[in-house]
Amino acid sequence: MGDTTPPEDAGRRRRVHGMLKLYYGLNEEGKAAEQEQQWLDPCDINGPHFEPEEYLNKLRRECSLAELMDQEACMVKQIRSLDSDMQTLVYENYNKFISATDTIRKMKNDFKKMEDEMDCLSANMAAITDFSAGISGTLQDQHAQITKLSGVHTLLRKLQFLFELPARLNKCLELQAYSQAVSSHRRARCVLQQYSHLPSFKGIQDDCHAIMDKLAQELRQKFRDGGTSAKDLSECVELLLQLDEPAEELCEKFLSHARSRLESDLQSLEEEIRASAPSSVKDVSAPKSTSAASSPTEDAPKAMTLASPAVNTDILEFIDRGCNEFVSSLCLVITSYQELFINHAQAGELASKKIPEMANRKLHEFVEDLAARYFSLVERRIQEEKGVGDNSLLVRALDRFYRRLQAVTKLLPGSSVPQQGTEIVIRAATERVKQYLAALQSFYMDSLTDVRQALATPRISGASVSGAGAHLAGSASAREGPTSLPDLLSSLSSSILNQIKSVLTSVHLFTAKDITFSNKPYFKGEFCSQGVRESLVVNFIKFICQCSRQFCESVGDKGGSTPPALLLLLSRLCLDYETSTISYILTLTDEQFLVQHHSPVTPVTALCAEAREAAQKLLNNYVKVQGLIISQMLRKSVETRDWVNTIEPRNVRAVMKRVVEDTTSIDVQVGLLYEEGVRKAHSSDSSKRTFSVYSSSRQPTRYAASYTPSAPMDTNLLSNIHKLFSERIDIFSSVEFNKVSVMTGIIKISLKTFLECVRLRTFGRYGLQQIQVDCHYLQMYLWRFVSDENLVHFLLDEIVGSSAHRCLDPAPMEQSVIEVICERG
Repeated sequence: MGDTTPPEDAGRRRRVHGMLKLYYGLNEEGKAAEQEQQWLDPCDINGPHFEPEEYLNKLRRECSLAELMDQEACMVKQIRSLDSDMQTLVYENYNKFISATDTIRKMKNDFKKMEDEMDCLSANMAAITDFSAGISGTLQDQHAQITKLSGVHTLLRKLQFLFELPARLNKCLELQAYSQAVSSHRRARCVLQQYSHLPSFKGIQDDCHAIMDKLAQELRQKFRDGGTSAKDLSECVELLLQLDEPAEELCEKFLSHARSRLESDLQSLEEEIRASAPSSVKDVSAPKSTSAASSPTEDAPKAMTLASPAVNTDILEFIDRGCNEFVSSLCLVITSYQELFINHAQAGELASKKIPEMANRKLHEFVEDLAARYFSLVERRIQEEKGVGDNSLLVRALDRFYRRLQAVTKLLPGSSVPQQGTEIVIRAATERVKQYLAALQSFYMDSLTDVRQALATPRISGASVSGAGAHLAGSASAREGPTSLPDLLSSLSSSILNQIKSVLTSVHLFTAKDITFSNKPYFKGEFCSQGVRESLVVNFIKFICQCSRQFCESVGDKGGSTPPALLLLLSRLCLDYETSTISYILTLTDEQFLVQHHSPVTPVTALCAEAREAAQKLLNNYVKVQGLIISQMLRKSVETRDWVNTIEPRNVRAVMKRVVEDTTSIDVQVGLLYEEGVRKAHSSDSSKRTFSVYSSSRQPTRYAASYTPSAPMDTNLLSNIHKLFSERIDIFSSVEFNKVSVMTGIIKISLKTFLECVRLRTFGRYGLQQIQVDCHYLQMYLWRFVSDENLVHFLLDEIVGSSAHRCLDPAPMEQSVIEVICERG
């Protein structure tokens, strides 16, 4: 009673159980070989070959009672879990089970209908087969006869076409239906050639040849006349090729006909260039800088203006006309030519004649010849664009010119025309940069001219004019005057900077994103680094430095023609460029043009060093010029006076007052542009130093009692010994960029000139005393301008000592008398 289930039912249930596990993915895949063997184990409760009796016997043999109880509890738990899982599975898939049941039921109905339809179809196919067999049996005897009659009918139609062909061709010739005539003749040509040995066919062939020769003659005449449209011309060439005309001759005739039309377009463009020759000149102003517009002086640097030829049409209109007429016609010729002699000839009977190679070579020669003439005209027109006021017109014209040439690249691969067009654009851009550089240079020179005019005619109350140069007056008027140096410097610097920015903005149009040729490697690299940065910006900065240095070369013994104030202003301008402006301009250029320094470029430090060198040279020459101007006054005052027979001094000479006034004016002038500088500590009696008539002894009472005409050698020896231990004074050394250093250099040159002039003169008693008075007056005022008051005292002491050595009757004036005269004078 333990197991009453039939074996086949148990096996079926296990198979169903295994299929369900397979369907729901409960079985594991990829088991090893030993796992497959376990799958066949009859004691495996989860296997398909499970045998309950063997499994129970095995448990009874191997397990104790406690283990059997545990196994039973575990099995009960697993059964409950499986029941729960099965119930959950049924609940979750209930709708699916219902849907599957409905689908199966519906499939049963559909298959039943389908079986009925298939039976009906099978009966119909059998009836059709029987009917077809009956028809075939009926017509079997007449099939061969029908086929024969059909062939005879076709042959008769062909013969009728051949006999009617001459008349058909004549009719087409009368109606000028040349294409239809050639097509009909081509259809019959092979048959007539094959049966030309028959008299009837021979006659038809001769008539057709005569008619086609006449047709070919008309086509040739039509082709030579060239009065037809491009479509008719293309059809004419195609028909001639089909009539076995020489392809090379047709190519040459086609290109010759096209050349005449294209040359007329080129002639029209050339006449336009001749008509637009410069007839008058007009000013095209660049955008004015804001600083120049708001300059405090009417003579401030003006905005850049350049002459531009007055032309009938602008460059954009010229390029548009050339593209719409010549380039468009050229592209149409290329397309038609390729379709006729290259693309069409690569198929059919013409493929074996190697026409495409010959035609392509002739086309390249034709296009390059005409394109070279067109490019020459374009470059001539571009060269007439001298005005740099509006660069957008030229850039748009070049962009349109470049874009239209790309059509030639697509139509004629391998042509050098697009590359030549690109080179024209590059040359135009390079030439434009040169024009902008020349414009900037011209603007800079014009600005300097304006500054010189402002300095030459100062509108300042109380201006003082020295012997060979004009100087600005006192501090108050110099600062309040409308043409003060700081205002001129600010106006000049800002106007130059704004012009550079304006030029960079105009040149930047060549690299704009909406410009087609800006994507070329040249405009992304070399144009930005070498064209704009080096050729334009760097060269202009070098030009400023070079032009400024040239003002130093014109300085002569009397100061030259360059106003000293201009030298001072330019030195400050170059110094400002060295400290900040150059770095700002180059940084602006690099950021605006995204300059990639792949090729060697001029470093900022090199330009700054050049600007500083120019500033130093200008300042040194300013010191030299101003020193020479004051020296000239002192030299004339010494050389034009009779120092032996002069009267007793009662006041300070006027020239010494003039020297102090001019020195004060120069001090104010330099202070407007340069900082004060560092001075050594001044002593409390700087303005009350006394001078010995024996050079540099500074102890008059010590030697006065023993001075006799028989003892000059002793005093000279004493003076020379003192000079050996004195610090050497370098008169023409470089000055620093501050007011004290500049004034020290000017005073050194002036006093050294005074000293040398004194050494060349002979003095009497009163002449020596006059020198004493003048030197004391200079000491009272000049010490405050220099960095070291001992320098002024040393030189003045040398002057007094030298005059004493050159004196015939050295009797010095009392110091108290000198002070009274100087304070009164």
